[in-house]
Amino acid sequence: MPTTAMTGIPANTAWDDLVTSALLGTDRRPLPRTGGPAPGPAEFLATAAVHTVRRRAALRPGAPEAEPPVPAPADPRPPLPAAARRRLTQLLAGRSSPPSGGRRGTAPDLTELIPQWLASASAHGYRAPAELLPPLLDAARARTDLRPHILPFAGPRGLWLAGFNPEWRFALRPSARGAQRPDTSDIDAVRLLWEEGLFAERVALLGALREQDPDEARHLLLGTWPDERAEDRLMFLDSLRSGLSHADEDFLEQALADRSRNVRATAAELLSALPGSRLARRMAARATSCVNPDRTDGAVSVAVEAPHECDASMQRDGVVPAPPPGRGERSWWLGQLVEAAPLGVWRGKFDGRTAQELVSLPVADGWAGELHAAWCRAAMRQKDSEWARALLGAPSIPPANGPGTASLAERSQLLAILPPAERALWVAGFVSAHGLSEAFQLLGVCAVPWDGPLGRAVVDALDIARDAGSYPWSFSGVMGLAERCLDPAEADRLAVLTTTPDEREDASPGAGGYWSEAFQRLVSTLRLRAAMEAELAGGEGGSSPDR
Repeated sequence: MPTTAMTGIPANTAWDDLVTSALLGTDRRPLPRTGGPAPGPAEFLATAAVHTVRRRAALRPGAPEAEPPVPAPADPRPPLPAAARRRLTQLLAGRSSPPSGGRRGTAPDLTELIPQWLASASAHGYRAPAELLPPLLDAARARTDLRPHILPFAGPRGLWLAGFNPEWRFALRPSARGAQRPDTSDIDAVRLLWEEGLFAERVALLGALREQDPDEARHLLLGTWPDERAEDRLMFLDSLRSGLSHADEDFLEQALADRSRNVRATAAELLSALPGSRLARRMAARATSCVNPDRTDGAVSVAVEAPHECDASMQRDGVVPAPPPGRGERSWWLGQLVEAAPLGVWRGKFDGRTAQELVSLPVADGWAGELHAAWCRAAMRQKDSEWARALLGAPSIPPANGPGTASLAERSQLLAILPPAERALWVAGFVSAHGLSEAFQLLGVCAVPWDGPLGRAVVDALDIARDAGSYPWSFSGVMGLAERCLDPAEADRLAVLTTTPDEREDASPGAGGYWSEAFQRLVSTLRLRAAMEAELAGGEGGSSPDR
């Protein structure tokens, strides 16, 4: 049995055994030794040092006669600048050192900055330093959300190294690093992978083909469709969202008769996203028979007569007959018809009125909520920015009084349809009018870094909350978003907020100190983000062994 040099301790002693001996003491928990007395503290420390080096190198002791491993493959990407390499070392070391005592303090949260740093490094096209591959793989093992960033950055050398350590075998799975796809221009390789590949590889292949040649992807799917499992058919059908066009209509119409209810529902949803499809026209006819203008007394309003039954043809077109608990059948059927109907039909039905004018019309008999909610779902499905704008209304209007939906989740989805600049401006107006208590979900759909008006609105709202003596920890989520999403150029302007304000009599005890810490951390994080980006943009900054 191989032993650690000069200690007599077996080289294959587990790291956990070393940790246990360190905690309990070598007298109470001695390590095994190949002959002679039990090892003392000096021998223990020597063994721990050797094991530490091996862990960092991801190398386990092997038999002396074992063949050396195949060398790591080359990675042609340029190396990290020296300053960026040092920063990555700091971020990875800080990821395992959370603040103690419940208060976050004024130091930036390095853990939250790792994804941003990795995304920027990948955008610059750098390769990971060889000496940092082990801590990078350890970070990816501990946090699955980091894997999509770390594994491409680690590149072929990271995959090579993962093969030597069972704790990193997750990196070798296609689901962890993204399914490996052949060149989609190689027809033979494409068909071979489609016929013999793993499910995740086939889904990824179909998605890649849809981006490049939607018709070829559909033909590939048609060839095996009858033999696929129901759950696989559902995933394959969902991939048609990319590049969806009227060329897919005949296939989707056939899928309406699928034996799987979920497949039928997905086919109906996709068809309803094509305003000129046959299903969309059928749904339009049904919806417009239920929703009509009422011109009584000379003023136009909306009259609603919900369907009285859900017949077989409606069910074939994706209408689910049984409502969820707490919903009436007729309102449930009406909502499904309206959300699947092309939004353009309502302009013709109501004398050419715009979406803004339509959502402003009074709706009879208490049907406004159901009708507007269905229009919201239709706008999200059809990605119609005009209707999204109309259903959102002015940001100053309280959500409960708005023209569309009071649901912040649905408002977030409507906002996602708008162009990024308009989206940020709307959320800025919402924050200015209503504060931050209901804005968290809305901020999450805004592009990073936040545009100037949005960033200023968020900071002003935080400042108002501080001056009002509000609980600072109530705004910790928004403050965390601000640390990651504010433009780093705002740091100097925010420095004035880092002072501890005089506490009001009705303020929460100690709130001033908490607010001061929070703004100091915000400013420090913004300056650190600016430094990180400058380091990554700095080009080659020195040499290291893997250069």
